[in-house]
Formats: sequence, C-alpha cells, structure tokens
Amino acid sequence: MKISIQKIKAKSPLPLEEDVDVSELEELNNDIRKIPPVHVKGEATTQGNQITFDLTISGTMILPCARTLADVEYPFTIKAVEMFSTSPYHKEGEDEIHEVHGEVLDLTPYIKENILLEVPLQVFADDVEEKTVDEGQGWNLVDENSKQEPKIDPRLAKLNQFFDDSSNQKD
Repeated sequence: MKISIQKIKAKSPLPLEEDVDVSELEELNNDIRKIPPVHVKGEATTQGNQITFDLTISGTMILPCARTLADVEYPFTIKAVEMFSTSPYHKEGEDEIHEVHGEVLDLTPYIKENILLEVPLQVFADDVEEKTVDEGQGWNLVDENSKQEPKIDPRLAKLNQFFDDSSNQKD
C-alpha cells in the first residue's frame, strides 16, 4: 500500500481503502498457515511535518488448533495509528514516530507488523469432537465408562491354551 506524500499533503484528510496482500506472513516462522488479502480502511492527516494514519485492518487468518493442530479460521479487526515525520530534524529516539525516506510511503510493513502483534498464543476449534483422533498406531482412546475386554497378544495365544488345559485336568 504505497501512497505519495504530495497526495497526502495536498488533500488532508485523505481517505484510504484498499485490499493489501500480506501472504508473505505465511512464510515467516509463526503460526499463520494462510492469510488472504486483508482490508485496510482509514485516513491520513497531516499536521506540520507529521503525517498520521488512523487505520482499521480486518481479515481472517488460518491458525492451528492448540489441541488438535486442525485449521482454525481466526477473524481479526485491528485499530492502528501510525505516525510519520517528514522533518529532517526528526529525533532518532522517538520510537512512535517513523521517519519518511523519499516521496512515497509504503504502509505494507507496518500493516504486517500490526497483524503479527495480533496473532493469539492459542486458538481452539469449536467442533473439537469431530476433529479429535480416537486411535493411532499402537494406541486408542478409552473412556472411563466403556469396558474393554483384554486383548490377547497373538504371540502369547498358545500359552493361554496351556493354562486352560491344565485347569481342566485338576477338576
């Protein structure tokens, strides 16, 4: 999302509305599996050498469920305020105000940063029972209420017959 500084200074407040492709976030080392283009709406205002963007970023990201690792759609809406300075005398220590280099301002890195800050630590799928795995290789899920008959290992089946025969001979 690139905007000319001249355009912002000529028409303030400048309304903004655009869909921004942030699919590069899928390749980073985070939990985002898929993220379609996000909708960015807001306005840019100027006051002296300072440009302020008041943005609303909305979209949906696909994250893994914390229990089952199944895909979970996580809708989000972020309110963000980004400030920029066109002054050559901008102080380096001011972290809240970004310095502008050149005549075109690219908001995409700041949009990506706000999305990364919004990623939750854990999400859970609503329909957990449908997505849970009941058995796997060498294990299965057992309820407290269900009674399981002991399964005999096929390698020991011959020994079981030996014990049955010896108990019949004693009677």
